[in-house]
Amino acid sequence: MAISTSMVSARFFVALVLIILASLLSACGSTGPAPVVSREYPAQGASPKRSYGGYYRVKSGDSLYAIAWRVGRDFRSLAAWNGIRPPYTIYPGQRLRLGPSSNGKAERKRKQKPAPKKAARKKAHTTGVKTAPVYARKKAAGVVKKTKTASKKKRASASRLRWQWPTQGRVLQRFSNSDRTRQGIKIVGRFGQPIRAAEAGTIVYSGSGLIGYGRLIIVKHNKNFLSAYGHNRKILVKEGDQVAKGERIAEMGKSSDGKPVLHFEIRRQGTPVDPVALLPNRS
Repeated sequence: MAISTSMVSARFFVALVLIILASLLSACGSTGPAPVVSREYPAQGASPKRSYGGYYRVKSGDSLYAIAWRVGRDFRSLAAWNGIRPPYTIYPGQRLRLGPSSNGKAERKRKQKPAPKKAARKKAHTTGVKTAPVYARKKAAGVVKKTKTASKKKRASASRLRWQWPTQGRVLQRFSNSDRTRQGIKIVGRFGQPIRAAEAGTIVYSGSGLIGYGRLIIVKHNKNFLSAYGHNRKILVKEGDQVAKGERIAEMGKSSDGKPVLHFEIRRQGTPVDPVALLPNRS
C-alpha cells in the first residue's frame, strides 16, 4: 500500500517532537548547570597561590618595631626582608614587605659570593728551633679555657631575664594561645596608678598608632624579648630611653569599656607568650 507524502511528514514531525521532549526531560533530571570558575578566586577545593604577607605603607609616627608588633612578625625578620639595618630607620611613604619574597632563596644564592680560594702556603724557612704556636702556649697556660668560660657566663647573663609584675592589681583577663584577641593579660587597677617596666630595656615605641592598644609603650629587653604596655593615661618615657627594671614608665588608663586596666604582653621573637608563666608568683 502506498504511503502519501503528508503521512510521512506527520510521522517525521511526531518523531522530532518526541526527541525534543526526551532532551528536555534529560536536562531537567541533571543536578544543575556546569560550574563556573571565577578568574579572581580559585574553585572550591583548589589550592590558592601562596601568600607572602603583602606590603605595608609607612605612615608618620610608625616604627619598625610597632609595625612588626602589629602584624605579628619578629622585627629582625621584617628588617631582613626589606634590607633594613640597625638602627632600623624607616620613612613615611616607604613600602615594606611583610613576608619573605617568593624567590627569596634564589636572591640569597645570587647574593652569596663564592669563597675566595686559599692562597698556597709558602714553606717557611726554619732554623731548626721550633716555637710553639701562640694558641698552644695560651692553652698550656690556661688562658684559652678561662676566656671561653668568661664568654659563656657573659652570654648566659645577657639572655637571662628576671621579670616583675608591671603594676598592682587583679588579672582580669588571661592569655589564650588560640584567641588572637587575648595575646596578653589585662590587669585591673586604679585610674592613674603607676605602670613600671617589667625588666630593664630600651623604649622602642611610645605612641598611640596601634589601634586597640590606646597609648602604648614597647620595650626591647634583648634580641629575643619585647614587652608592651597598653591603655595608658599618660606616657612618661620616649623612644630611645633606657629604662631600669621597676622604673615608672606610665600611668594606668582606661580600656574601651571604661575600666582602668593595663594591657600587658610579652613576645619572644615576635610570637606572644603567656606573661603569667614568666612573672613571679604573687603571695
